[in-house]
Amino acid sequence: MKETLIETFSPEETFEVGRKIGEKAYGGMVVTLTGDLGAGKTVFTKGLAAGLGITELVNSPTFTILQIYEGGRYPFYHFDVYRIGDISEMEEIGYEDCFYGEGVCLVEWADLIEEILPEHFLHVTISTDMERGFYYRTIRLEEK
Repeated sequence: MKETLIETFSPEETFEVGRKIGEKAYGGMVVTLTGDLGAGKTVFTKGLAAGLGITELVNSPTFTILQIYEGGRYPFYHFDVYRIGDISEMEEIGYEDCFYGEGVCLVEWADLIEEILPEHFLHVTISTDMERGFYYRTIRLEEK
């Protein structure tokens, strides 16, 4: 398992990390994303979408669970599974078509659905440290 740590000091830098990953993304790629509320998950996600060439507004699908964007190099499937009560809800959404299709998936709160994640994915953890500054973030990338 390969691990990379990146420090950012502004939302713009966090966005750029996501953008660079989006530029290198490939069809069938799954990215899982964890971090506290307010850690910068949405900023990172917007960057990833921009790296895929998506120009429409990207928001967290907290209440819809899945948001689909089709304007980039690959379809982009943005899941927020925070409100998933039972894994069967993922089946109802048709997650397999997203996880194993030609698009790029980003799954927030993926630890809640670990048992259905594919064998290989990129796990991203965003952490804050207020002692280092309000906008300081540590972004951990782990290839699993």
